[in-house]
Amino acid sequence: MSAFLSTHTRTHSCGALRAGDAGKKVVLTGWVQSYRDHGERIFIDLRDRDGVTQVVADKSRIAAVHTIADTLRAEWCIGIVGEVRMRGEQLSRGEPGEERKLKKMTNEKIPTGEVEVWIDELEVFSEAETPPFAIEDNIDTNDTVRLKYRYLDLRRPRLQKNLVMRSQITRTTRDYLGTHGFLEIETPFMVKYTPGGARNFLVPSRLNPGNFYALAESPQIFKQLLMVAGYERYFQIVRCFRDEDLRNERQPEFTQIDIEMSFVNEQILQTMMEGLIATLWKDVLGIELKLPLRRMAYAEAMDKYGVDKPDLRLDLTLCDITEPTRTSGYGILESVVSSGGIVKALRVPKDEKLTRAILDGLADFAKSFGAQAAWIKVGDGGAWSGGPAAKNFNEAARQQTNQIAKAQPGDVLIFVANKAKIANTTMGAIRLHIGEKLGLIRKHEWQFMWLTDPPLFEVDDATGEIAAAHHPFTSPRTADEPLLDEAPAKVLARAYDLVLNGVEVGGGSIRIHRSDLQARAFKALRISEDDQRAKFGFLLDAFKYGPPPHGGIAFGLDRLAMLMTGAEFMRDVIAFPKTQRGSDLMTECPTAVSKKQLEELFIQVRPDLPTK
Repeated sequence: MSAFLSTHTRTHSCGALRAGDAGKKVVLTGWVQSYRDHGERIFIDLRDRDGVTQVVADKSRIAAVHTIADTLRAEWCIGIVGEVRMRGEQLSRGEPGEERKLKKMTNEKIPTGEVEVWIDELEVFSEAETPPFAIEDNIDTNDTVRLKYRYLDLRRPRLQKNLVMRSQITRTTRDYLGTHGFLEIETPFMVKYTPGGARNFLVPSRLNPGNFYALAESPQIFKQLLMVAGYERYFQIVRCFRDEDLRNERQPEFTQIDIEMSFVNEQILQTMMEGLIATLWKDVLGIELKLPLRRMAYAEAMDKYGVDKPDLRLDLTLCDITEPTRTSGYGILESVVSSGGIVKALRVPKDEKLTRAILDGLADFAKSFGAQAAWIKVGDGGAWSGGPAAKNFNEAARQQTNQIAKAQPGDVLIFVANKAKIANTTMGAIRLHIGEKLGLIRKHEWQFMWLTDPPLFEVDDATGEIAAAHHPFTSPRTADEPLLDEAPAKVLARAYDLVLNGVEVGGGSIRIHRSDLQARAFKALRISEDDQRAKFGFLLDAFKYGPPPHGGIAFGLDRLAMLMTGAEFMRDVIAFPKTQRGSDLMTECPTAVSKKQLEELFIQVRPDLPTK
């Protein structure tokens, strides 16, 4: 046991001391950020998760402390006892013959910069090897190295601030929901495997040879069962698992703020959730949000922005010029329209600095989405120049297009013709691309919106196969119920997403609780009674016993934290993330297991795969 800790208890963090603490005797602990040997005095920047304090070992004051301080190196873990002093002033060195002036020694870059601690006692808790990278922000270090030494990466101030804020988010969430009558209830991680949706991770059962659990991709069915059980308001901050291809916004294990409420409609639930979001922004960021948040129907979002999660910090909008193109005389585009495609356009005002290089680069950009992009420049009298469309559009179609796009002389029109999904996706991406290139996205705004009334089903254009856009328990709009049997593709859902700055941070729906309506939804999805029983039998059985009207939502905690901290990547708000191949470089996971372990689980492995 440390002798230091037997007699001393830390009094302050390394970010706490201020001018008002001058003269106090304090105890600090932490890591050596840096040290500067000035002969008689050694200056040490001592760091913990709260900040940095300068401490001073003065040889003329206590020689033994100076001797120990002289051995310190970066990242050694130490404790000190000392007196807080104002940093004061000292004479500037100046050039020979130049008048020397008093210079303040405060460090305005850190909150503790007015004071320093003169050390009376110093103990080294542990020494450290030279780290593979500097423990500071803005380092140019390969991500692979950072992830391998994640415990060192996590010492960096930015990541520590991120994880502190993440903790604040969860604490505020629990406080808000608890105050409003929600119960925090845990649901199983190991659940029944049900085909469809995201790919599950599978867990073999040793006690049930040949059978497997699935790791839950969400608590969806269980939270609905809790509504049947009469708990009315449930929440859980829960780990979820999906065996998917990864990107900067995805991890194989992620965290949801999962919520379900009984006896609600969309307005009641969304109002409650707006209160949660407003409380988070107020308590964590000190920002007042204006409520209620904006609402936008799915159809409007697709029409104006090409995506169902538009970034409203950018004012550029799209328009549909399919009708004038239909009779434009431009054969290539007319053929796209006659085969069921659409033509979307983006107007970029004349005052924006849209260079020829940016415009020429749009062709390759659009190709990555499976489309072709064209552009023209609007001149005096609405004339066009700059590309094939300028020569091939007849006068009537050109005037009608200018009118729809509200084009003025000097404006540029960018457009894409393709099937609706490809055209919208491409133009939505071009809108953001142009916004970034021209600096039109207002980076410091928080633009929330509820996306409402999306399609209940997704229909494959090639095969005509129909699938649930959300899950098969999402309720259709009451007005659309008659369409379930004859025109399911036209049915809109009582579903909603919360979108922030172009990122979906939450999504949910009002659920089906009537057995007759559920049967019609299953029929539209062509799910047989046998499949219904195999996948959802226990939920359907529960719904025979008086299920209440209910609905819910799940917020992505990782995404919320990423946006609130300003992190570029989701891994910067997760303590121990995986790589894009789902591996942990620090623990070297996943690994092969022994043949004996596999035999205990009744698993046979191909002979060409490694085992221990």
